[in-house]
Amino acid sequence: MAGGYFKRVQKLTATRYWINNPTRDQAKKAIECGAIGCTLNPSYMSKVLEEPCEKEFVLDKIKELVKAEKDNTAVAEKLQTFLVTTIAELFLPIHEATGGNQGMVSIQGDPFNENAGHIIEYGRHNASQLPNITPKVPVIPEGLKAIGVLLKDGISINSTEIFAVQQFLDVAETYNESVKGMKNPPTLFYSHIIGIFDEYLQNYVRDNNVNIVPDVLWQAGTAVAKKMEQIRVERGYKIRMISGGARGIHHFTEMVGAESCITINWTGASDLLLEQDPMVIQRFLQPAPYSVLDELVMKLPDFKKAYEAGAIKPDEYEDYGPVQLFFGSFRSGWKKVLAVIEQCRKDCRLC
Repeated sequence: MAGGYFKRVQKLTATRYWINNPTRDQAKKAIECGAIGCTLNPSYMSKVLEEPCEKEFVLDKIKELVKAEKDNTAVAEKLQTFLVTTIAELFLPIHEATGGNQGMVSIQGDPFNENAGHIIEYGRHNASQLPNITPKVPVIPEGLKAIGVLLKDGISINSTEIFAVQQFLDVAETYNESVKGMKNPPTLFYSHIIGIFDEYLQNYVRDNNVNIVPDVLWQAGTAVAKKMEQIRVERGYKIRMISGGARGIHHFTEMVGAESCITINWTGASDLLLEQDPMVIQRFLQPAPYSVLDELVMKLPDFKKAYEAGAIKPDEYEDYGPVQLFFGSFRSGWKKVLAVIEQCRKDCRLC
């Protein structure tokens, strides 16, 4: 049957399939194949502008917005809200059919303006558009402040840019404190960005000629994810895991068995898994060997920061290497969109 692999994963395990940064058509296909949620990030607009099937649709909206709005950043934020809402509308029936438990679509704002006040304002605005839109907030000091306020407003949150166990602990405790006494607390997702973390460590090993075998390095991201989930269960945190930033189909298959939403792109990931239709094997439940953990901790300082509680402090989160790598892609995508908006503005003046 269509979407057999993802539907089998969801029937046989606690793992759920989410689609990342899709076009409208890709979102429809993903839903048909079993996707129950969607993540979008600040690079989303630049990516859909590169899609022939979406380019004119996006440009038409930009031309409409620049006529009414003088500030290019304001245009970008309004454009993002519009595009995310079109995707959220596709997932809304899932959200309604499951009583709000599924069908969430997340949106993250301007990566050049991540102070708490702006995150709160933009988050409230987007959450008011549709009931299944959830603000996506980075776990940095300003983000943690914003998460606390938005949760107290009753708004569900996707807390993102999490690479370290300490970040996970900080956002979990923020959740507990913020929803204390609530009868029906909002949902908090914590997004562990496994693929970007692995990519960062691979770059570090290459650039510094670290003597470590690929078999060990391969397990770094999943080892951190397994520790976070173990702590979540042991401490009874009522939050939900998202695994993101996939850089290959293994970032889905190695996570199967986790009580988690796994986000992957359509092209190069979802389509390949549908084509290959592999066996559903719960690999996440296999613990990382101590010998692997010891080698990763000894040879990779940034793995140690991620794996050991207290090894990194909140005021270091923004400058942490994996965060910077992820953050850099957001800023690059946002700049590209601002350039397109400016060009559209110039073209409109000539009309």
